[in-house]
Amino acid sequence: MQSSRALRVAAVAASLAGSLSKPEEFIHEFDSFVHKFEKKFEDETERAVRFKTFQDNYQFILSENDKGHSYKLGINEFADMTLDEFSMTRLGLRVPRDSKWGNLPSLGTHVVDNTTALPASIDWVAKGGVTPVKNQGQCGSCWAFSTTGALEGAWHVATGKLLSLSEQQLIDCAKKFGEQGCSGGLMDNAFRYAENSPICEEQGYPYKEKEGICQASTCSVGIPAGGVVGFRDVATDSAQALMSAVAQQPVSIAIEADKPVFQLYHGGVLTTDCGVQLDHGVLVVGYGTENGHDYWKVKNSWGQTWGENGFIRLTRGKKGPGECGLETQPSYPVVKGTHSIGMITV
Repeated sequence: MQSSRALRVAAVAASLAGSLSKPEEFIHEFDSFVHKFEKKFEDETERAVRFKTFQDNYQFILSENDKGHSYKLGINEFADMTLDEFSMTRLGLRVPRDSKWGNLPSLGTHVVDNTTALPASIDWVAKGGVTPVKNQGQCGSCWAFSTTGALEGAWHVATGKLLSLSEQQLIDCAKKFGEQGCSGGLMDNAFRYAENSPICEEQGYPYKEKEGICQASTCSVGIPAGGVVGFRDVATDSAQALMSAVAQQPVSIAIEADKPVFQLYHGGVLTTDCGVQLDHGVLVVGYGTENGHDYWKVKNSWGQTWGENGFIRLTRGKKGPGECGLETQPSYPVVKGTHSIGMITV
């Protein structure tokens, strides 16, 4: 028998949305969603509004999954959020308006070694070079998570050690390099900061999901001063160049993620027209092929309940800027001791 609360929710939701084709199914799924993700609401009105948004998203999930795509959508913790609300709280890349790279100096462009065949697939997670997926929460700090992921991977390649590095340090301390904390930033600016400062370990400078006062001088250091010597750009609109770079180490990329298929992604190889207006920083940690679909394996920063335990696979080989613009702005840090395959000698 339905609870009185469920009946009240159904009544209010019906007044907002009109008649429901499967009201019992929506109510059941919403109640399960609220329980699983421990959702809290101020009152019955807010609950009903969230229910209406959840209903719309759930109908979209069912409709898209019926189309036989190479990917599946599903209910996750963002299923009661409108796309505008989701985009406002979970993105955060800020690309300079004057030019793609602004005035940022780099160590040059990644050089592809055409004398060595690239592996058919690579997975830095399986190779032990990627820390567990983290969660940026309601702070536009994706750029910081992409940066730490790239630094963690580069340091693992250089030393064999995997350290979890501090996003909070970048949020608090890199503002003089053009970063805007929870209001957005750019990975290359953060790499410049890392050239000039030791990088703290996560445990000594933990993430707070908000901006604070720089406390880098009192943290436990993961990468010492001088450990990061610069960053390199990867040729744009080139899957081959990006594969070469990813075969060497994890690579920071920028994508457009302000689409429902991103918000509600559950698994598989995402193939869709998701745009090239870059608004989100993530990390390519591998590539491969599944059932004839070539893909990039990408680490996100929305927690482990989203996507494939926090990862997404995007189509590889799409012409132009790549799926969601991922080949538009790849770059990676160079640390002392990194091997020189495909790289210009420092």
